[in-house]
Amino acid sequence: MVDVGDKAVTHRVAVATGTIRMLPATFALVRDGTAKKGDVLGVARIAAIQGAKRTSDLIPLCHPLALTKVAVDFELDEADYTVRCTVRAETRGQTGVEMEALTAVQVGLLTIYDMCKAVDRGMVIGDVRLMEKRGGKSGEWVAGD
Repeated sequence: MVDVGDKAVTHRVAVATGTIRMLPATFALVRDGTAKKGDVLGVARIAAIQGAKRTSDLIPLCHPLALTKVAVDFELDEADYTVRCTVRAETRGQTGVEMEALTAVQVGLLTIYDMCKAVDRGMVIGDVRLMEKRGGKSGEWVAGD
């Protein structure tokens, strides 16, 4: 692991996002909260938060962080039957929270897949990326499109 002991403790923020595309009937189950396994987005939100908290257990050499906030939002796009998961992770620490935000997005999307796979095995997870990060020596970074 990289030694971050001499780095300043600062407020750090990272925002990540990703999507899952599904069949129209699957999208309706998610939207309406009628999937057999229950509230898909509610469970996926909790899973994403748990994913952020467990990042250092999953990714070798990733520092364990005391997260101060993990906010998970889902946006449903009826035009192309996708659900977008966006996660904002925050901490006051000596290293960034990018990996926590990215892991949370993936775990949230994987949970949607798991809860809906009985009716749609062809769902596609994609477009997972870091959108912004702030704090620390490197300052602010925002994805350009």
